[in-house]
Amino acid sequence: MLEPGEVEHLARLARLHLTPEEQDTLRGDLGRILEYFRQLRTVDTAGAEEMQRPVTLVNVLRDDVPGEVFAQDIVAALAPEMEGGFVRVPRTVETD
Repeated sequence: MLEPGEVEHLARLARLHLTPEEQDTLRGDLGRILEYFRQLRTVDTAGAEEMQRPVTLVNVLRDDVPGEVFAQDIVAALAPEMEGGFVRVPRTVETD
């Protein structure tokens, strides 16, 4: 079982704001997941062959096709703020 401080630390790293009740629920959920992995560690895999690729599906991607390009004056009219010909957006990644 995880300690309360560990759950708070994980929540902070994930930038989650959890209530004490949510932290308790998460601590229980993570504890069950960790217990499951502890059980998996006890499985004897001595004679098992490694799986190189468990799924044989191939991902087929379509070719990129250029779409409509909007004129800069149209984009500028729709954007809340422009700077140097670019749309200015709020910072989404914080540095500690």
